[in-house]
Amino acid sequence: MRALDPPDCTAVRAELRSILHTAGWRPDAIDDAELAFQELFVNAWQHGDCPAPAVLVSLVPATLRVAVCDDSPDLPEPRLPTDPYALSGRGLHLVRALTHRFGATPTKTGKITWFELDAAA
Repeated sequence: MRALDPPDCTAVRAELRSILHTAGWRPDAIDDAELAFQELFVNAWQHGDCPAPAVLVSLVPATLRVAVCDDSPDLPEPRLPTDPYALSGRGLHLVRALTHRFGATPTKTGKITWFELDAAA
């Protein structure tokens, strides 16, 4: 039985914020990174058959890459809900709008969904 609430990702969000703050990123870019991460994390839990998604964060020189692993081989496809009042269906559009690059890579046991965000010059 699946838990009703996603696993806690507070520690990852705090670490992500700390890394970007220390690197001198603007507060709005940090907010965008946190929101995009949250969307991928919840999607991995909700749609990826993964009770506790693994997260990989790297910052190489001025590009942040966040990857979230799950156990579903189904690659994400952004879709718009047919109901304008639907409570879900907009997350991947949000990730695409907030980041510079976004995608998914199949693995032997599922997939890695990722985004990249470049620091402002």
